[in-house]
Amino acid sequence: MTKYAFALILLVTLLAGCAQPDMAQESERSGDQDAASAYQEQESGVQLTGVGIVTRILEDDSDGARHQRFILALSSGQTLLIAHNIDVAPRLASLRTGDSVEFSGVYEWNDEGGVVHWTHHDPDGVHQPGWLKHGGKVYQ
Repeated sequence: MTKYAFALILLVTLLAGCAQPDMAQESERSGDQDAASAYQEQESGVQLTGVGIVTRILEDDSDGARHQRFILALSSGQTLLIAHNIDVAPRLASLRTGDSVEFSGVYEWNDEGGVVHWTHHDPDGVHQPGWLKHGGKVYQ
């Protein structure tokens, strides 16, 4: 990633944070710290909440349950793959590179920054529900 692209991501993240209530800004800071810690410790199964900027939109994963997939960059520079089950929850409408997305889900370690899944309700009511927020709408 070029220094200009990183600077743009950081600027968009900061501007998005200014438009959100203080509680959302706290989630971003603790989310970055929690994500960094989980990545450093190679942890998996960690409930993680935060916010990031969409840097890349990937094709849906249609092997088994269908997942909408995209990459978020946190303000720390760490990236996360979001794998959102669209057989259980609605697809994020009109998602674009540069958009801000808040998330809550389960973090799984990998050497590329990690994956967040379970970003939806649990139809069986056993698992802690997750969610995504984009464009003023909650997807769960």
